[in-house]
Amino acid sequence: MSTPETNPVSTNAENEIRDIAEVAAVEIITTAAVHLMSAAAVKCGLAAGDDAEELKDLDEARKLIIALAGLVTSAAPEIGSQHAGPLRDGLRSLQLAFREASAFPDEPGKGPGEKLTGPVN
Repeated sequence: MSTPETNPVSTNAENEIRDIAEVAAVEIITTAAVHLMSAAAVKCGLAAGDDAEELKDLDEARKLIIALAGLVTSAAPEIGSQHAGPLRDGLRSLQLAFREASAFPDEPGKGPGEKLTGPVN
């Protein structure tokens, strides 16, 4: 039988599971959304610093924005407007930033995530 002294990894994993069990679903959802937003912003060329243009990758940004749109759209009824509103605003800002960063912008309604959110103007 393993004990904390003989298997500290097991104890750490058990503590992490216990810790995550104490976190509300809305917090996990919003944290995931913020991570997607941050990554998409960087990939749209919105990173702070001189290397923002080097970090820009619109193909990757498109994927991240679509994933964010799916998460926000599907989670909104469950997390309520208090939490969903700011996430929708951030998503819309990223969709507009993507359009601005594109050499050949998608038509309204055809941009990343717009199939889920509707056209963004």
